[in-house]
Amino acid sequence: MKRTDIKKKIYANLQRKIIFITLLVSFIPLISLSVIIYYQFTQVFRNTIEERIEYRARVQSNAIDLFLKERTAILLAMADTYTFDYLAKKNNLERVFQIMNNRVGGFIDLGLIDSTGRQVAYVGPYNLIHLNYNSQPWFHEVESKGVYSSDIFMGYRQIPHFIIALQRQENKKRWILRATIDSDIFESLVRVAQVGKSGDAFIINKESFYQTHLRFGGQILTKSHLDPTLFGEGTTVLEKEDTDGKKILYAGSWLKKNSWLLVISQDPSEEMTKLFKTKRIEVVIVVFGCLMIILTTILTTHMSIRRLETADRKMNELNAQLVHSDKLAALGKMAAGVAHEINNPLAVIAEKTGWMEDLLTEEDFQKSQHLLEYKKSLGKIEEHVERARKVIHGMLGFARRMEPHLEDVDLNEVLDQTISFLESYARTNNIVIEKELETDLPIIASDRAQLQQVFLNLLTNAVDAIGKNGKIYLTSRRIDSEIAVSVRDNGPGIPKEHQSRVFEPFFTTKQSGKGTGLGLSVIYNIVSSMGGSITLDSTAEKGTTFTVRLPIVVPEKR
Repeated sequence: MKRTDIKKKIYANLQRKIIFITLLVSFIPLISLSVIIYYQFTQVFRNTIEERIEYRARVQSNAIDLFLKERTAILLAMADTYTFDYLAKKNNLERVFQIMNNRVGGFIDLGLIDSTGRQVAYVGPYNLIHLNYNSQPWFHEVESKGVYSSDIFMGYRQIPHFIIALQRQENKKRWILRATIDSDIFESLVRVAQVGKSGDAFIINKESFYQTHLRFGGQILTKSHLDPTLFGEGTTVLEKEDTDGKKILYAGSWLKKNSWLLVISQDPSEEMTKLFKTKRIEVVIVVFGCLMIILTTILTTHMSIRRLETADRKMNELNAQLVHSDKLAALGKMAAGVAHEINNPLAVIAEKTGWMEDLLTEEDFQKSQHLLEYKKSLGKIEEHVERARKVIHGMLGFARRMEPHLEDVDLNEVLDQTISFLESYARTNNIVIEKELETDLPIIASDRAQLQQVFLNLLTNAVDAIGKNGKIYLTSRRIDSEIAVSVRDNGPGIPKEHQSRVFEPFFTTKQSGKGTGLGLSVIYNIVSSMGGSITLDSTAEKGTTFTVRLPIVVPEKR
């Protein structure tokens, strides 16, 4: 597996781990917080429901108790105001009945009963005159208690009703004033407490028998499934299953001095509908938040990994440059040693070659039939010695690692001088050098000689690449804090597979014996030592462009 593939796999695994850990760290608190908030909100909402139903039960029980007390009070007032003989007259009883309904209302009929239980006077819709109530339980309750409010019962009229009755004694004669309460008005007070689609309100007695009609379920005077003993003093809220097994909230409040129990029932799920809507909104918010976290995490992680990859790649490039620099340094030391070792033998060869040429001028050698071959051989030796000297000179130039000698340099002037060195050679090969130099370039602190070497080598390489009949374009321009000098030719270009190696020492694209492969290495070394850079742009059959970028170093004032 390639190194690049391994790194890609490492970065991919790293990205997945970062995303997983980030999402885990983000989701756990978010979901936990959402659950806690929903639980707390549910508890608060449920407590609110219980408080509401408890409040309704308490308020409505007070209203019903007030209703009963008002009717009992008006009945007491009538009994205390009028005598038995007065009430025994039907007209008088009718007038009293009218007064009672005008003041508080809610009465169906009114009856006057003597001590034997016989009803001596009656006002109402039923034919109850002269009926004897001595056998009725309520009659004896009144006799023992003085004032009595009954449960719902059927009685002689055979319809559910309840009465308020009180006993008075006049001249040793006992009599009872009895009134029937309007069930419709009474039950309307109970129905006010019914809320929602499933809410109900009803009254049961201590034996669990319904005293009012129900909205749902059982009938009046039937037994309820509720146990009244579960409800304590005041108002009590509890949760129980109804006959269908559904959990229902019940709020119970005692009436009539704990003889009746007002019950308000409510299905909590109905009220919880609002909570469920809130839950759905919360779920949507949480899901949206999770999606945003996922998206943000992926994007952020992707960007971070890309930056890490970029940094890693730049570091690798820097390491490669360092390795390259070390390589150049090592090669420089080696080149210096080799050059010194070879330079002396070359001097001896050159000296002996000269001596041999002198010998060929003597008469004895002039007559030799091989004289021409000797001269050609000596010419070849001199050619190769000169070529070897050039190689050694290039190696020594490559090996030199001296600091640049800084001076005030007009870069355009350096370029003009450099062109002048090659104009004659270029003209001989029908090569035109066109220049476009920016006129207002700043004076920089640099090494004039080394700059000339750089541009001379680049121009020479361009001439060699073209051969004959071509153009070289030389430009200079300022780009931000740098000066860029480009040398472009319309030669054959450099093959793409060789472009990454052109700055390596001893690498050349020229034919064997035409170049040392050190020129561009020396240029690279010089430009790097000046804090600049050199780049290559080459296209086959279109030409090559070398661009040198030098930092603008302002000369110090002298």
